[in-house]
Amino acid sequence: MKLYIGVTDNNWYNFLAEHQPDEVNFWRPGGQPFNILEPGGMFLFKLHSPLDFIAGGGFFVRYSRLPVTLAWEAFGNKNGTPDYSTFQQAIHRYRRSDPRTEPDPVIGCIILTTPFFFDRSDWIPIPPNWKPNIVQGKSYNTDDFIGKSLMRQVEEKLNSRQLDGFNRDTCWSEGEGYRYGAGHIVYPRLGQGAFRVVVTEAYNRRCAITGEKTLPVLEAAHIKPYSQQGPHHPANGILLRKDLHTLFDRGYMTVSPDFRIEVSRRIKEDFGNGRDYYALHGNRLREVPQNNIERPSREFLEWHNQNRFLG
Repeated sequence: MKLYIGVTDNNWYNFLAEHQPDEVNFWRPGGQPFNILEPGGMFLFKLHSPLDFIAGGGFFVRYSRLPVTLAWEAFGNKNGTPDYSTFQQAIHRYRRSDPRTEPDPVIGCIILTTPFFFDRSDWIPIPPNWKPNIVQGKSYNTDDFIGKSLMRQVEEKLNSRQLDGFNRDTCWSEGEGYRYGAGHIVYPRLGQGAFRVVVTEAYNRRCAITGEKTLPVLEAAHIKPYSQQGPHHPANGILLRKDLHTLFDRGYMTVSPDFRIEVSRRIKEDFGNGRDYYALHGNRLREVPQNNIERPSREFLEWHNQNRFLG
């Protein structure tokens, strides 16, 4: 198993340690790729020198490249700043650009769930083979002595503070309620921001119904609302254009368990129109996730059909 130590902006760390969010966006201003960890892998925060310590971490969900505006819409102050203006300024400072030349730059987003922030007394010294010239970070393997020792230290700190690590309570597995059979895929439990990004990527950034790919008008819809115990899980999500999301949430549209679109007669009854929407009735979804665990669950689709759709 691999773990990763990322060099962390101290202001980012201090802000988030104060607010203790359920998820964070560890952003890379240059959009550099990150393909080191599998979902659920441990990502640790190493502060800038002279604070050569590991001060916390989180569990990897996904890496995605997003425009700054959408990263803020998805995560808000979980990006590590109090407001969008401060976030934008930080991005441009690192990129050595400005809003005139780059109004909405694309950044790399390393999305982490269940973050933890150690008290100063619990900070862990960096491993002995850490080099001062490391700019972004370094991976370790828990099969090796240094990696195993580091993992043990982190687990001891988590256990002493009664913090949850990545275990059965912080992940979904295929077959856990929304799939059947002995699945082996593990999926981290998600916050609202991670849910939005995971669903967006699962549908290849295209509206499931129309295929529309203008990213700012696409929204990750919960099939069963979060307010009614619908989880932030991709099987409870579907990517929709904003107007279709509104109709879906209000019950004027639904999706059958065989992925066919159904449009309620109430649109015409209530609004005297709806021709463009009725043209979609009976069509199959244009976009369906390839990964089985990310496809809309029959359980949640049936719930929407029975409890939300106006018929």
